[in-house]
Amino acid sequence: MRFTDSGRSTVLRASLLATAASLALPSIASAQEAEADAAEEAFDTSNTIIVTASKREQTLQETPISVSVTSGETLEAAQIRDVLDLQTVTPSLRVSQLQTASASTFIIRGFGNGDNNFGIEPSVGVFIDGVFRSRSAGALSDLPNVQRIEVLNGPQSTLFGKNASAGVISVVTREPQFEFGGSVEATYGNFNAVTLKGDVTGPITDNIAFSLDGSYNRRDGYGTIVNLDEEINDRNRYSVRGQLLIEPTPDFRIRAIADYSSIDEVCCTVGTVVAGPTVPGIFAVGGNLSTDVFAREVFLNFVPENEVDNYGASIQMDYQAGPISITSITSYRELENSFLTDIDFTSADIATETRAQDVETFTQELRFASDFDGPINFLLGGYYFDESISQDSAIQNGSQIRNFFEILAGEDPVAVLTGQPTLFNGLEANFGFPQESIFSTPLLTQEAFSMDNTSWSIFGTVDFEPIDGLVFTLGGNYTDDSKDFGLTQTSFDPLAQVNFVDAFITGATMGAVTNRDQFQALPQANQDALLAAATDPAVNPLLGLAAFQFQPPFLNFPNAVEPGQTRDDKFTYLARASYQVSNEVNVYASYATGFKASSVNLSRDSRPSNTDFLAGPGGSTFAAPDSAIINAGLQTPNLVSGSRFAGPEEAEVYEIGVKAQWPGFGFNLALFDQTIEGFQSFAFTGTGFALRNAGQQSVQGFEFDATIIPTDGLVLTFAMTHLDPLFDDFPGSVLGDLTGVTPAGIPSIAISTAATYTHEWDNGTSLLTRIDYNHESNTAINNGLPTFGPNNFEREVNLVNASVTLRLNNGIEVGAFARNLLDDEFITTVFDGVAQAGTVSGYPNQPRTYGGVVRFKF
Repeated sequence: MRFTDSGRSTVLRASLLATAASLALPSIASAQEAEADAAEEAFDTSNTIIVTASKREQTLQETPISVSVTSGETLEAAQIRDVLDLQTVTPSLRVSQLQTASASTFIIRGFGNGDNNFGIEPSVGVFIDGVFRSRSAGALSDLPNVQRIEVLNGPQSTLFGKNASAGVISVVTREPQFEFGGSVEATYGNFNAVTLKGDVTGPITDNIAFSLDGSYNRRDGYGTIVNLDEEINDRNRYSVRGQLLIEPTPDFRIRAIADYSSIDEVCCTVGTVVAGPTVPGIFAVGGNLSTDVFAREVFLNFVPENEVDNYGASIQMDYQAGPISITSITSYRELENSFLTDIDFTSADIATETRAQDVETFTQELRFASDFDGPINFLLGGYYFDESISQDSAIQNGSQIRNFFEILAGEDPVAVLTGQPTLFNGLEANFGFPQESIFSTPLLTQEAFSMDNTSWSIFGTVDFEPIDGLVFTLGGNYTDDSKDFGLTQTSFDPLAQVNFVDAFITGATMGAVTNRDQFQALPQANQDALLAAATDPAVNPLLGLAAFQFQPPFLNFPNAVEPGQTRDDKFTYLARASYQVSNEVNVYASYATGFKASSVNLSRDSRPSNTDFLAGPGGSTFAAPDSAIINAGLQTPNLVSGSRFAGPEEAEVYEIGVKAQWPGFGFNLALFDQTIEGFQSFAFTGTGFALRNAGQQSVQGFEFDATIIPTDGLVLTFAMTHLDPLFDDFPGSVLGDLTGVTPAGIPSIAISTAATYTHEWDNGTSLLTRIDYNHESNTAINNGLPTFGPNNFEREVNLVNASVTLRLNNGIEVGAFARNLLDDEFITTVFDGVAQAGTVSGYPNQPRTYGGVVRFKF
């Protein structure tokens, strides 16, 4: 059993395999990082597609796990420039962009986590040339000189560790060549889109080769900030990368990569899906907002900013010692992300959020793999991960926030806007605050978060082939993960420092009760009577103002009760059997488990757990029951319980599959039953995040793809994923008990299909025409919103893309392309309006784009 041999069925299926991979067919294959020799693949004449399913080379069809492979040729023809567009050719993958250019969610088979909170670990791991990109902001630059992209479906923790409980996206780039060559490309499209790309490779000496590549991508925004006459949702990014390939001996090779990418963009277009009762207050202070999401016309009081700098280096060393191969991958990366956002998404000057994040990551992987002629082979490896994250953030009060909130409180707009004494003036007098201090401080909140994460794992697999074509595989991974984190926050608004229940009790007792000890010392009957009055809105009018205390004081940690750390460890494993029934048909069955370590809520919504603290009625500290935080003297006004972190996820999947390939036709089918216990669910609350563990979430479904080559030059492909998800157990969500509910945002049916025709002339010139269609069935966007509540917001996707390319025999290519050709419109996601109860905002999808391309390959 040798893993670089294509096997006895290569001759029959080689041509079909090559065509299918070049057209991005999702194929039933294995699920590990792509480290095959990109140079051999780029100029491969055998037409055998190689993937590194088990972190070793195998043919695509011989690898028994579900994977979708998209070739560099398909990316080029379809004008797929980043991972956001990859989902149009991979039905099991879904990617959505959130409030900034650097925040996206990767989801495979309905499982995944957003990356707008840097403390939340991804469930879908992104690897570029074997190096883990721990945050999506580090993986969103334009795709470099790509050889292929593998999307690995289902838990991959055995060989990929703690960040692959839902799947893996593995990007493999072309490595340097010992023959001089390269390409240059320029595109121009609507919205004044300009893209420039280039790469060059060649020898330096007989055993050293180099490559350099770079890209520049600029586009006008497809949205307009109407009141500022500025554009939004533009593109302005570039990247550069250099590589060296050193081969001192035939058995030893070193590949060194250094890269830098930059994003400086204005993002994102947000429209008002539901205009709530607060909208008149926006208008009263002179603001405006968009109520037509697809007009892509927004109103803001300044132009948002988002800057991302992402850079790093890696060294991969491979040594072949007879039948044993040794691989080492060492990497260091830094990510700097900052943004300035108008979080109320109106032209009123209400509130602004700033955030600056820095991530430093070091990884080291070492593995040994055998390639014996006998029935047993093995892979054994180790992985080390060390990362530090720092984040500084703040919410700034706008110049109109005080007036806006007073109008929402029922004050006469004329009195408010003309400076007459109002409600807030009266509160300031009653509580002894300086006049004009409520919602008048420069900052509403200011935070500093940090987290250090160290993890290591040992992993391996053993393959046993007792008879020709029958292979049994056992694998395991032990991972140890440690996180140490801290959060500090200052809430500046004086009104948020007052609990209205406790303040009423102090007033009702003529100042005799000013703290919890004094209240608890009262007779129980007196406590009950005071508490009943203090929590009755008819008796205590202050209760109606609690909505204006949405940024109360924060209990910093680590503290005497909360250590600010998590310690996780887990052994995951897989068992698999595969059998080559004939030269044309392979079948397999597998069981695998997955693991994702605890995630930390690095947001201003981080709160102590209910085992450490429970607030009294109305958030009262006086009436709060005994708890660790109360007993430690750490009580804080308006403190409520929530979560600091979510515990680990544990996944398992049962999967069976069949792969069949004949000349001119092939199909692949995988059926799976996948479950994640403790799924880390989080919801955006407007200014922060609520993080919870779902008891259990499951999905059953299948992945199917087929290829038909009815005549020379014509290739038809069809891929479909069906998902039937369920919250088996989720009583503690921020929306209430979701047990038995279908998780939203997961389409039941996702389809990717394409037709490609290549006409070749005798002189070597060819014309390639491609059209593809991506469909997601109608599905609820969410299970409800924390403030707005239940809703019926839905999304259905029907995208048509097309391209045509004339390839001349002198290396020049000229083409045209269109994405979202029919200008399909849908809302990608929705969220509660910030400080605007009843208002819902949403992100529209990207409109139709089109353009032309000129390319020269040499």
